[in-house]
Amino acid sequence: MENKAEKRIIPMTSIDSGIGEQITSDLYYFPFMIVNVVFYGYPGEGNEWVLIDAGMPRSGDNIIVEAEERFGKNNPPKAIILTHGHFDHVGGITQLIEKWKMPVYAHELEMPFLRGEEDYPDPDPTVEGGLLAKISPYYPNEAIKLEGHVQALPQDGTVPFMDGWKWIHTPGHTQGHVSLFREADGSLIAGDAFVTVKQESLYKVFTQEHEISGPPRYLTPDWEAARASVEKLAALRPVVAITGHGRPMAGKTLRENLDLLVEKFDDIAIPDHGRFVNGKQD
Repeated sequence: MENKAEKRIIPMTSIDSGIGEQITSDLYYFPFMIVNVVFYGYPGEGNEWVLIDAGMPRSGDNIIVEAEERFGKNNPPKAIILTHGHFDHVGGITQLIEKWKMPVYAHELEMPFLRGEEDYPDPDPTVEGGLLAKISPYYPNEAIKLEGHVQALPQDGTVPFMDGWKWIHTPGHTQGHVSLFREADGSLIAGDAFVTVKQESLYKVFTQEHEISGPPRYLTPDWEAARASVEKLAALRPVVAITGHGRPMAGKTLRENLDLLVEKFDDIAIPDHGRFVNGKQD
C-alpha cells in the first residue's frame, strides 16, 4: 500500500475539530481538522460498526481513539465505505487498514485513483471564494495504492454491512463520488456532493459558519454532473444530512436550503471563472 499524502502536514483546522456529535441513534459524525468522518453503528463495547471516509492526512490516530471509545478496543469496523478518494477523505486509510485489516469499498469509477493508476485533476486555485481555494495547489492529488484492500460497491446499490442503506452515484466532484441514503428515516451521508460550509474560505471553515454550498470549487471538475447530483439528492427529501465538510443539517432548514441550492445552483455553487467552468477541462 502507498499513500503519499498520509504524512503530509496540512495546517488547517476548525473550532469543531475533535468534537463529535450523535446525529441519530446509530450515526455519529466526527469532525477532525476540516473534514468529517462518520461512524455507523450503535455505540457500545463489541457492537458492529462501519466507518464512512478516512479523514485528513495524519488523522488516523484520532479516528482510532474515537472508535475505541465508542466501540471498544480490538473491535475493528466491518468495512470502510469511501464517498470518494480525495486526499481529505482517505488521509488515514493505510494506517487504518494496517490496524484493522478490514475491506474498503468505493464506486467502481474511483478504482483508478485508489489503485495507483490515475491521479485526480490538479486543484484549481483560480476559482474565487477565499484562501483555501488559493492555496489548493498545495493539496495532494496523487492516486493512492490500496492494492487488494479495495473493491467496488455492489452493483445492486446496497451498502455492505449497512442494512437498509443504498449508495447513490453522485458524480461531479469526482467521477465515482457516492452518497449514502436510508429511506426508513431519511438519513443522508452526502460526502462532498454538497457541503454545509463555504469550503473555499479559511475563515468560514475555521468558524464552521453554517450555510449550504455546492461541492468544494477548487476540486470539482464537472459542474453539470454536480448539479444533477444535487437535484437527485434534493428529490429524496432527506430529513438529516451529514456532509463531508460543515455541520450536519436537518429538518426544515435542510429542505429549504437544498431547494435553494437547486434553484440557485449557478449562483451558489458554480464559480464565476475557473478551469472547469462552462465545460472546460484544460
